[in-house]
Amino acid sequence: MLLARYQHELIEAGCDEAGRGCLAGPVFAAAVILPGDFDHPLLNDSKQLTEEIRYALRIEIEQNALAFAVAAVDNLEIDQINILNASFLAMHRAIEKLTINPQFLIIDGNRFNKYKKIPHHCIVEGDAKYFSIAAASILAKTYRDDFMKQIAAEHPQYDWHSNKGYPTIRHRQAVMKMGLTPYHRRTFRVTDPQLSIF
Repeated sequence: MLLARYQHELIEAGCDEAGRGCLAGPVFAAAVILPGDFDHPLLNDSKQLTEEIRYALRIEIEQNALAFAVAAVDNLEIDQINILNASFLAMHRAIEKLTINPQFLIIDGNRFNKYKKIPHHCIVEGDAKYFSIAAASILAKTYRDDFMKQIAAEHPQYDWHSNKGYPTIRHRQAVMKMGLTPYHRRTFRVTDPQLSIF
């Protein structure tokens, strides 16, 4: 059972990212402030849900959230500052865009770079524990998927419409055969022990 809040005194935003392990495309992050009494029977970690349910939930989240925002850090920035810092930066950008200023942040994961002077708490697997983090995971995932589907039309041979830039064998094989696109993260290793036969 997910919880609505980590604490009850301050305005709380949940934050999560999507696309950290991808070979191509930006990392997206979302920040969501939900009503204190928010509840939803289906809302959970986006990885546990089907694509259809994720997109249906996105509509409900955007209709019911007190505030939400989505932001991205592209592959060029990722290569410059590394994916961990890029994930934090994407979250910072999402928090910055919120129309309500949060007073407390709950972050999915075990590390975070402090945002301004706002106190925060990191929660491992927080997207399966708190509604606001789960909501952020769904927004980050669906907005990133939308972006990857859009650029898949430019480079159909990389199968982004189905793998969304994640390092599937087919995606790795396409990179090794045809090289990198302008959307690929050049600091990420494409070859893998699984593909040593190629």
